[in-house]
Amino acid sequence: MEYSTEDFAAARGLQFAAYIYVSMATFWVYDYACSLHEEWSFLLQSHWSQVKGLYIVTRYLPIIILTTSLYLGFMPGGNPGKCRGFYNINTGLCIISVTCSECFFILRIYALWKNNKILLAAMLSTFFMCLAASFGISFANIIPAAFATSAIPGITGCYHSSTSFRLFIPFLLLAGFELGLMILTLISAMQNWRIGPNRLYAILVKHNIFYYSCGFLFSVTNIFASMHLHYSYHALLYDFQFMILAILATRMHLHLWEVNRYAHGSGALVGIPMSDISYLSFTA
Repeated sequence: MEYSTEDFAAARGLQFAAYIYVSMATFWVYDYACSLHEEWSFLLQSHWSQVKGLYIVTRYLPIIILTTSLYLGFMPGGNPGKCRGFYNINTGLCIISVTCSECFFILRIYALWKNNKILLAAMLSTFFMCLAASFGISFANIIPAAFATSAIPGITGCYHSSTSFRLFIPFLLLAGFELGLMILTLISAMQNWRIGPNRLYAILVKHNIFYYSCGFLFSVTNIFASMHLHYSYHALLYDFQFMILAILATRMHLHLWEVNRYAHGSGALVGIPMSDISYLSFTA
């Protein structure tokens, strides 16, 4: 039996995606093992709050996403209907993951701007409009899309046999939103650099700039991938971006918590929510 060029391209894409997903899962486990002590110190010593709940969801959701992606990549004799169902679940989890990651830094911008409620309302309304548009575009393209399995024996998994260039739009919206928050961070830093901000304030600014720079670059990469690469390649780039953003958000939160704890004595202020950081930043 002869196979077409498209069959070989799809097979290579599925194999490559499977290797990358295994690598991503290994990296997540390695990162978790490296931060295990700090992680459990935070979980056991900090008081329960909405931010702590946000941390737990953001931290552990990527491994669920990766598990779903691995199942899709190694599913034997893939059923297109089952493939569609798992892909819908995976897409929903990815949207939740990036929402949680971004919420950490929306709260940080709110803190840097001295709890400006008007700014908070503007950021949240803009973010949820982008989120609603991304959700609608993603599922509008997934529902009618056709799924297929490899025609070559021995190649497991399933993939979109048809896709839409409109899938780049959610990443365009995310890139624009992150660029806007990066500008807000820089404006706040320029307004307050003469005050001689303390270490906590400086860490907030550095974290924000680094996070949004990474997020913006990943989004631009995914825009390019969505328009020019085979679906099996750019789908894994989507998951990679969401995993890295979640790791950055939770790692930076752990670091900020550690700095705050040691700066004010062990266990003294472990329960302070992120929205109250501005008080520490400008009065310490």
